Amino acid sequence: MSQLTIAVVVGSLRRDSFNRKFVQALEKLAPPEVKFTHLQIDNLPLYNQDDDARPAAAVSQLKAAISSANGLLFATPEYNRSIPGVLKNALDHASRPYGQNAWAGKPAGIVGVSVGATGTALAQQHLRNILAYLDVPTLGQPEMFIQQKEGLFDADGQIGPNSKKFVEGWLSKYIAWVKQHTK
Repeated sequence: MSQLTIAVVVGSLRRDSFNRKFVQALEKLAPPEVKFTHLQIDNLPLYNQDDDARPAAAVSQLKAAISSANGLLFATPEYNRSIPGVLKNALDHASRPYGQNAWAGKPAGIVGVSVGATGTALAQQHLRNILAYLDVPTLGQPEMFIQQKEGLFDADGQIGPNSKKFVEGWLSKYIAWVKQHTK
């Protein structure tokens, strides 16, 4: 496989999102054959089963982008010990109606950045539970719980020297995971 396309879902809408910034820095560490496509989830209506027969254009676009990707990368903050509502809404939209789950079979990785000492451990566990039900094979090890603190990013917005080796190691395992599960 020469080109890998990774669909990125950032579960934060905040303009200065740590998770968005982290993914952008992580992307710069990837080999040239890996292309990242950021999925838009801020324009999705709230999921309503009544709309399954006539999904909004934003929902159809989301599902098409997922379907064309080789793998998934979720970057989630932790809100109230779980995933943000906007992320759950996107998961619900792209998995419905029953039998038309765009996520199914797509290999995934999960990262998360938070100011808390445990990073996004609980949010990631909740996301893993949802992804398991949605038939998304998710990289188990290594896990990536990142605490946002001085030195995570350098002055240019790249991954700082104290974290770079770990992030590169995770990225290497993740790319191998996607390749292993790509048909």
